[in-house]
Amino acid sequence: MTTNERWLLPDGIDELLPERAVALETLRRQLLDRCMASGYQFVIPPLVEFTDSLLVGLGADLDLMTCKFVDRLSGRTLGVRADMTPQAARIDAHSLGQPGVTRLCYAGSTLHSASESITSGRSPIQLGAELYGSASSDADLEVIDLMLTLLDCASLASHHKPITLDIGHVGIYDAVMADSNLDPTTERDVFDALQRKSRPDLEGILRGVDTELAGRLQRLMDLHGGAETLVTAREVLSDLPEAIDALDQIDAVVGHVTAHHPGVALYVDLTELRGFQYHTGLVFAAYVAGVGDAIAKGGRYDNVGSVFGRERPATGFTCDLKALAEQCASQSEAGRVISVPVSGDAALAEAIAALRGEGCVLIKALDGVHDPGCSEQLVQQGDQWVCQSLV
Repeated sequence: MTTNERWLLPDGIDELLPERAVALETLRRQLLDRCMASGYQFVIPPLVEFTDSLLVGLGADLDLMTCKFVDRLSGRTLGVRADMTPQAARIDAHSLGQPGVTRLCYAGSTLHSASESITSGRSPIQLGAELYGSASSDADLEVIDLMLTLLDCASLASHHKPITLDIGHVGIYDAVMADSNLDPTTERDVFDALQRKSRPDLEGILRGVDTELAGRLQRLMDLHGGAETLVTAREVLSDLPEAIDALDQIDAVVGHVTAHHPGVALYVDLTELRGFQYHTGLVFAAYVAGVGDAIAKGGRYDNVGSVFGRERPATGFTCDLKALAEQCASQSEAGRVISVPVSGDAALAEAIAALRGEGCVLIKALDGVHDPGCSEQLVQQGDQWVCQSLV
């Protein structure tokens, strides 16, 4: 690497300069405060863990997304977290071990070995909330309410960024595939084709497969659209009780969001099986116009805690703070920025403390030079220090 290239960052890795950093930090504090006001306890999981606990039982896709290295102290493999949800599940199951319902929230940097999409980076700052200990639909509705409330706090609507909530359910795919007897490779290919909604690929994979199963999977690919999609789905899946139960859960979410978040558009997609493949039930994602990736996403993942010795029902969501901050203006208003002289005067120190208590920014004029960001200066008049305009 030449001297002129030493400032380059790895592909997909970025840094936040002052304006973006302040906007993101302001948003982070605001959203975490809202989570904690709803009873979610703030936790800070570690940046790295042994892969034995970070990845166990969570699927090959999360394994591929995780950057790994050998710990010089133990000789074991460490992983830099790619997703904080499994860490929160470990904290609930092992570190806390509380009875009843536990609510946790968190925010922190993550690292991906590769970008998930063309527009996303490799170092999202993830904020999330998780609810453990309740398998009820009310728990799912609570976390969806909280997610949509956080997006409302970010003032997306006021910046002409309408939100669409995409809803699906892993149980529908599971019900269709329950008696398929497909080999694991073929089933993975089917899953991938459904995710990409590639009908030619799906038809190619299903050649030689039972015609009834093939026909149902092809119809499943078409089950996406407005709430009316649920009516068609009930006809297509009428002989699968587990699928009908999943449709009832989606129906409940549609009714709840329509009643309580009337400004949110709804989209039902029964082949949307997002995430790191650890979800077990309802899945959902929020999109804003003009952004290809979900601005927030989540769902139910009841099996994750079992690998830590305590199986618990769980549901939650995460959002990428960088992506969210890009879509909304900072909620903080620029305060007064005041230049102060370098002096040991006690009255000056009192004036500085009082102004900082009012939210003003005070910057020392080193070598008598005012910082260019200052619009006022403190000057002494008699035994008092007062502000004067620098303009």
